[in-house]
Amino acid sequence: MKKVVKFGGSSLASAEQFKKAGEIVRSDKARAYVVPSAPGKRYKSDTKVTDMLYTCYEIAKSDKDFSKQLKAIKSRYDEIISGLKLDMSLDEEFKIIERNFKEKAGSDYAASRGEYLNGRIMSKYLGFEFIDAADVIFFNEDGEFDSEKTNDVLGRRLAGMSGVVVPGFYGSLPDGKVKTFSRGGSDITGSILSRAAKVDIYENWTDVSGFLVADPRIIDEPVGIDTITYRELRELSYMGASVLHEDAIFPVRREGIPINIKNTNAPEDSGTWIVESTAQKSKYTITGIAGKKGFCSVNIDKAKMNNEIGFGRKVLQVFEDNGISFEHMPSGIDTMTIFVHQDEFMDKEQQVVSGIHRLAHPDSVEIEADLALIAVVGRGMKSTRGTAGRIFSALAHADVNVKMIDQGSSELNIIIGVANDDFETAIKAIYDIFVTANI
Repeated sequence: MKKVVKFGGSSLASAEQFKKAGEIVRSDKARAYVVPSAPGKRYKSDTKVTDMLYTCYEIAKSDKDFSKQLKAIKSRYDEIISGLKLDMSLDEEFKIIERNFKEKAGSDYAASRGEYLNGRIMSKYLGFEFIDAADVIFFNEDGEFDSEKTNDVLGRRLAGMSGVVVPGFYGSLPDGKVKTFSRGGSDITGSILSRAAKVDIYENWTDVSGFLVADPRIIDEPVGIDTITYRELRELSYMGASVLHEDAIFPVRREGIPINIKNTNAPEDSGTWIVESTAQKSKYTITGIAGKKGFCSVNIDKAKMNNEIGFGRKVLQVFEDNGISFEHMPSGIDTMTIFVHQDEFMDKEQQVVSGIHRLAHPDSVEIEADLALIAVVGRGMKSTRGTAGRIFSALAHADVNVKMIDQGSSELNIIIGVANDDFETAIKAIYDIFVTANI
């Protein structure tokens, strides 16, 4: 058996945390491939190294003296090296970084150095071989991840190897320049490495013992999720659940490799298993609840809309022409509602309204702002009658007005629209009816 283990920033924020990660890797010979993130916060008011690098580079880009900021970054790494009692120095690496900052190598290059340097330390600490992600992870000229080239090159590079460190978060463009994934992209690197190395398990180590059914900032001590499918996770991640980067699912999903979310500070906890499919039933009808605030609804009415061929296309054409993506589109016989992100829509609302009138000739167009969307997700809903009814009942009892409800054909999730002010109340009501009442 072989495993990829990815450690998040909080798991590698200090020498003490590094030691925990080292013990985890050494305790299981199957943990053959390690993906480190940049050092995160050591305490609540601390600053992540990635943010320090972004700030430092912005100063360098303005041709101002950035030596103080770079020295502060170096001290973070020197503190880890000293705490681990390693015989190594990053002096030469920081000279290269200083020179590249002066030559304005780019913000992606700057941000990537957090993972790169932590990878160097992790390699030395474990006695593993270091592979620069820029040599094995590739983006095309448009800046899009080149999955097949990466899988081919990385797979050949890893053939027959064991005991390897590949820093997360970045790769390279065709011209050799460093290109990063979006924030949290080390999760993606771990998934890419898992696919290329054809491992059995991808362990993602963070500071929580897996996924929770609901946001702990809203629900006091929510229960954990033992097993969740890729599809369920995709729905929850998209709606704000943030333990794992949503794009980290795709490489391992292609190979059926399970992901195990684990806690570096409580390695004995089983965590959450993310799998392609499972016969295991969830403890509750739902698997999880997640949501986001800040949406607008555009309500379009027209008599006999259902008889007019191309009406929906005309309406959506207006949103496309204005560069606005939509989230959900529930409709009736004479009505159609488009949910969009409020911050993307507000500056263009009148262009959209006039465009809809020009192309689709509706009877009326009404806009409602300050809405939230909540996703109730669960594979158990498909085999359980009355789920939507229980949601409506719980929300009515909590005096929450439902603005929209949309259920996909897979019966995997139900999306509810409520006012921003009712967001937390709605989540508590749904959690109580499905979880608290069944504990």
